[in-house]
Amino acid sequence: MSYTLIIAEKPSAAKRIADALAEGGIKKIGKHGVASFRISRGGRDIVVAPAVGHLFILAQRKAGAVWTYPVFDVEWKPTFERGKSALWSKKYFDNIKTVVKGADEFISSCDYDIEGSVIAYNILRFICGTEKAKRMKFSTMTTPDLVQAYEQASPELDFPQIEAGLARHFLDYYWGINLSRALTLALKEAGGYRILSTGRVQGPTLQILEERQKEIEAFKPKPFWEIQLTGLVDSQKIIALHVKGKFWEKGQAETILKNCEGKEAIVSGVERRQQKQYPPFPFDLTTLQRESYRCFGYSPKMTLDIAQSLYEQALISYPRTASQKLPAKIGYKFILQNLAKQKAYHELCGKLLSRPRLRPNEGKKVDSAHPAIFPTGNLPKALNSYQKKLYDLIVKRFLAVFADPAVREVMRVLIEVDGEKFLAQGIRTLKSNWMDFYKPYARFKEQILPDVKEGQDVKAEKIEILDKETQPPKRFTQASILKELESLGLGTKGTRALILQTLYDRGYIDERAIIVTMLGQAVVTALSKHCPEIVSVELTRKFEEEMQAIQGGQKKRQDIVKEAEGMLRKILAHFKEHEMEIGKELLVVVREQQKIESTVGKCKCGGNLIMRRSHKGKRFMGCDKYPKCTETFSLPHTGSLKVISQECPKCGLNIVSVKAKGKRPWKLCVRCGFVKAKAKKAK
Repeated sequence: MSYTLIIAEKPSAAKRIADALAEGGIKKIGKHGVASFRISRGGRDIVVAPAVGHLFILAQRKAGAVWTYPVFDVEWKPTFERGKSALWSKKYFDNIKTVVKGADEFISSCDYDIEGSVIAYNILRFICGTEKAKRMKFSTMTTPDLVQAYEQASPELDFPQIEAGLARHFLDYYWGINLSRALTLALKEAGGYRILSTGRVQGPTLQILEERQKEIEAFKPKPFWEIQLTGLVDSQKIIALHVKGKFWEKGQAETILKNCEGKEAIVSGVERRQQKQYPPFPFDLTTLQRESYRCFGYSPKMTLDIAQSLYEQALISYPRTASQKLPAKIGYKFILQNLAKQKAYHELCGKLLSRPRLRPNEGKKVDSAHPAIFPTGNLPKALNSYQKKLYDLIVKRFLAVFADPAVREVMRVLIEVDGEKFLAQGIRTLKSNWMDFYKPYARFKEQILPDVKEGQDVKAEKIEILDKETQPPKRFTQASILKELESLGLGTKGTRALILQTLYDRGYIDERAIIVTMLGQAVVTALSKHCPEIVSVELTRKFEEEMQAIQGGQKKRQDIVKEAEGMLRKILAHFKEHEMEIGKELLVVVREQQKIESTVGKCKCGGNLIMRRSHKGKRFMGCDKYPKCTETFSLPHTGSLKVISQECPKCGLNIVSVKAKGKRPWKLCVRCGFVKAKAKKAK
């Protein structure tokens, strides 16, 4: 019997879609250890089969035993052919290959974005042997939305989005494989070895971070002085600064200070004005990632992963969105009524539902595919602590956008001392309104001044000169660099977090207030010097705009890919000419970085304890003064090891972080043993 085959992006999505569409029972029919679901709807048999992300990846058509570049002869290959680390995807490939037999109609129900469209398109053309398929479009995994997406499925695939996605994959592959090979082979040519990498967006991102670091390192503080008055008005303390602000000559400040000594102070002016502070906009992905970092310290990638899990449980809408719009069709009242069933939100929802009209405070950013992130109103069942926090943040933000503006009072008090004017500024909240809905995430400074009147005497307890210096630019954080990348048009809403994480994983950047490591500096310096196009923000943005033009139907994928290939050939030819020079520059830093990364501290003999391997390949810590010193300590033989900046409280050696697949990371002092994690302080 013929049936409709629906391709879902993940196993959890397949199950949810089957549950939503089934008119009757659900039969599990999967093969090869993968669950697919056979259901019936409207008298038609349907099979919902899951992928597990990309089942096909780009790879070199004829990969030789020896690395070389440039590489442009590539093709789509099954992901499981990449090696042992990807074999887990084979059972999903084989399952679809089995269940496709008998299907005479096909539907893509993968996430409605570039990646989801490419995932389904490759499965359809390479496994199912067709490019004719319908397209389900939905922004939540709720039953009503999935049913509507099925019943109103587009008659054909979203080819403009697919074409843009294919172009992005080709460009990212071309840049990634060629430039990473070029860097690694340059280092090898100079006598060193370490896998180095860069990419189409990675390079410019690292360049931006390095430029900020250079600004900070080159910054020379400039001294300045302020004059501060501390006084009492009706026994209430008030602090004011001289209206001139910064004095760049200390003598001028000292003259004013001398003139003020022993003189009476009086309130010469009071100004109060009220201002409205409107609610925040609904969350787009970048804003959610930044707010999650501010409130919880979650990295952008962690936030995206948690948000994706909430979406797959039908608790929130699709998170990979650039929109700050909440269309009325999502059903504001329906969502609030359902959220009100949760005790934590009952009272807040009740206040909003009593209003005659629900109107969100929206931002300007739009996304043609999805609205802003919002809670569906479905009841959470079993969330872990990370999911609970992010879910609460998203719900509170959603509630806040419907509330009234807060009203705040700004107060300015002028104090005069023998003609010299000092200014005290305060701000306080008169009506909190939307802030009550966004607690505890709405944080605003309250600077409350005494209720003074013009003409009142001020008892000047102290007038003093404050020595200060200009401050360097702040280092980027994971939140602020995301904002910078978005403003520059680099990467996409869904890829920026992964790019940032890759820079951490490669050892190019470190710390929360981001520093570029020696290795990162060496890579970006070598590229900037010899092939500046590789780290060019302008070039990367140009291709981003052209891929958007493909999605809009103004340009063709083949033309953009061909243009990129031609440009990259020229860049790589120039790189090749300077290969040895680049390699030597990298070698010095790579060796120093490897020494830092493998050293835990001083040996008892005065040498350095470094990570080493025995002739049998086993890892251990040994003294670099071997054979004079034979001090050794054992290391775990499995998992990745990283020497971190944290020191052992007992012996002072740096701690080794151990990460094994499928296990929780743990910490080790090679001398003292397992290091117990510190208990978190209660908030």
